[in-house]
Amino acid sequence: MRSVRTTIVLGVVLMAASLSSGFVVKTSPSAQATSSSTTTTTARLMSISSSSSNWQDSCKTVLATAALSMLLAFGSPDAALADGQTKDFKLPPIDRNDKGRCTFSSSSMGQANAARDKLYDLRECKLSGKDASGFDLSGVIMSKTDVSKSKFVESYFSKGYMHDSNFDGADFTNAIVDRASFSGSSLKGTVFTNAVLTGTSFDGADVEDADFTEAYIGDFDIRNLCKNPTLKGENPTTGADTRLSVGCGLK
Repeated sequence: MRSVRTTIVLGVVLMAASLSSGFVVKTSPSAQATSSSTTTTTARLMSISSSSSNWQDSCKTVLATAALSMLLAFGSPDAALADGQTKDFKLPPIDRNDKGRCTFSSSSMGQANAARDKLYDLRECKLSGKDASGFDLSGVIMSKTDVSKSKFVESYFSKGYMHDSNFDGADFTNAIVDRASFSGSSLKGTVFTNAVLTGTSFDGADVEDADFTEAYIGDFDIRNLCKNPTLKGENPTTGADTRLSVGCGLK
């Protein structure tokens, strides 16, 4: 998405430059296709201003303003951080008066933005061996949480903050773990077969013996995961080679 936005911004800037210099900027077919909607809008602006002698100046002003606005809105094309990776990220205190806090609860509000009616806090909870398959656990906060050998088959973890927790032997088959962070967590022997792991961070996590076979991981995230020194071993459940399952190749 960021690459598309960047292409559009560059297209607008180049079009403004061509108007000011009097030359036509040639773009590649892919760039032309990507910026087709921008070109259409520009053509309409030119048509509206063509009756005026200074239509070029008008178009240049509009295009330059649009380019600046888009740059400010979308920022640079650098990879985005997973949720929970922000420096100096502070969590509220645990509500220890909530006796029903340590239970898996599926969100009924949809997972896209991790929307819930209250904070979903599973910090310091003991939930080893539980089955939350198919649950929408988006927006969950875990820290020092034990969910080892738990089942999360086809579950949702959008924007999950899952730091310093125990996921050893957990099953995330077909799960959607989007923009989440496993920073500092133990994922030994965890299964991520056919899971979607877009924008998810494993920085500082122990992924020894984990299985990522057929998991969807972005190129940027794969490069980071391949640098993890614990990416080794063989999954005890599936028999898959951990490093090869990511697509890193042998060292």
